[in-house]
Amino acid sequence: MLKKLLPVFCLPLLLAGCATPFVVTNLTPLQQIRSTNNLYTVEAAVASDQQTLRWDTIRPQIVVGNESYKMHPTKLMSNRWEGVLPVPPGTSVVRYHYRFDFDYNSWGKPGTDSALSPEYTLRINPPE
Repeated sequence: MLKKLLPVFCLPLLLAGCATPFVVTNLTPLQQIRSTNNLYTVEAAVASDQQTLRWDTIRPQIVVGNESYKMHPTKLMSNRWEGVLPVPPGTSVVRYHYRFDFDYNSWGKPGTDSALSPEYTLRINPPE
């Protein structure tokens, strides 16, 4: 009986081993002092073991509600991007997440996919 069920129990482990997570790490401090221009730099790093990922096609964005802001690669790093997040003067808390659109190699022409980060909260403190 056990020999018949063993392949069924091993199948989830095999499928989990094939999964290639797209891990986004937020490098932005959780709190910042209010700036005079109301612009705040946010930064994220990406790690993936997906061998078909085409790193040169990653198109990252910062998403706040229905608005999105483009990000650009940081200097000297191939897996980090930064962007500027505008925060209105009366706002002290901003919730945002990152969206990464990218291409990957597939049979025939390349495929397109995207990954979302968890939601992050940026608190804007008054100047001291």
